[in-house]
Amino acid sequence: MQGPREIVSGVYGVGSRMVNWYLVEDAGKLTAVDAGLSGFSKILDDDLRAIGHEPSDIEALVLTHSDADHTGLAPTFQKAGAKVLIHSDDEDTLRKPGPKRGDASPIHILPSLWRPQVWQLFIHLGREGGARPPKVEGAETFSGDELLDVPGRPRVIPTHGHTPGHCAIHFESKGALFVGDAMCTWNPFTGRLGPQLMPSALNVSNAQALESLGAIEGVEAEALLVGHGEPWRDGPAAAVAQARERAG
Repeated sequence: MQGPREIVSGVYGVGSRMVNWYLVEDAGKLTAVDAGLSGFSKILDDDLRAIGHEPSDIEALVLTHSDADHTGLAPTFQKAGAKVLIHSDDEDTLRKPGPKRGDASPIHILPSLWRPQVWQLFIHLGREGGARPPKVEGAETFSGDELLDVPGRPRVIPTHGHTPGHCAIHFESKGALFVGDAMCTWNPFTGRLGPQLMPSALNVSNAQALESLGAIEGVEAEALLVGHGEPWRDGPAAAVAQARERAG
């Protein structure tokens, strides 16, 4: 996805072919959902101008989790006046980024290094600043199923597993469900398309990530939006069913 591209009314996809982030417009103001890679700052002004906005229009950044390819523009948004919100269980790694643990130990990536797709991903992340994740101070935290006081008034849906505090973000008024890396529609290791869990080597707990799909299964949304891949428009229930089947 290369944006800005309007996915549903007032919801725009931005980013690169490999990494997505999003903007939600409400009453002339914006909420960013995730923040891509820091290198995306080179085109940020152009992206915002294309939809009639500027950086100061971003009132809030809501993070699905604290991985570097979702937090890159956070300092830029903060400097422009936006508040940053994240689940309390991911706030520490937002302030002090470091290697993931559990199932996501870097050693578990080694068996996939023969795949050209993996190297393409690493090169892209490196070129766009992913190897130098920002240290983001001063974020506000949320803890569970709650409405956020940001443009669009989204609801938080805990979907832990990819990280300890991973959450999906549901903008009911827009018919948009942002699932971050709770699942993907393009596998960044294999290139496989369609709803699926992220590669197990990237999930802190693969079992918990699979279990967390139940939290979004019954959500009604016109579009399900992921961190990696194209939007899914056939409903969260169908996406979850496919992801479970592929995980089996």
